[in-house]
Amino acid sequence: MNSIITDNMDKIRAVCDQHHVKSLFAFGAVCSDEFKDDNEIELLVSFKPLDFGDYADNYFHAVDSFEEVFHRPVDLVTDKALHNPYFTGFVH
Repeated sequence: MNSIITDNMDKIRAVCDQHHVKSLFAFGAVCSDEFKDDNEIELLVSFKPLDFGDYADNYFHAVDSFEEVFHRPVDLVTDKALHNPYFTGFVH
């Protein structure tokens, strides 16, 4: 795991607590030796049950919060988006 993740674990946990995150996994370049300073961070998230009206606000605020932690763009993919078998294979 890249140090950008391990060095920010306390902040990541705080964002997860604040934004009703049930589980969070890093994937992509940040999990490899190929990660560069200009790469975005790819995260797979599962949220705790939320009211429909709160879901979108919670999602976008979570993206903003993770981008503040990492000081770079974050691609926050929800578990609900894993209906595409090609994408699912890439994540796994």
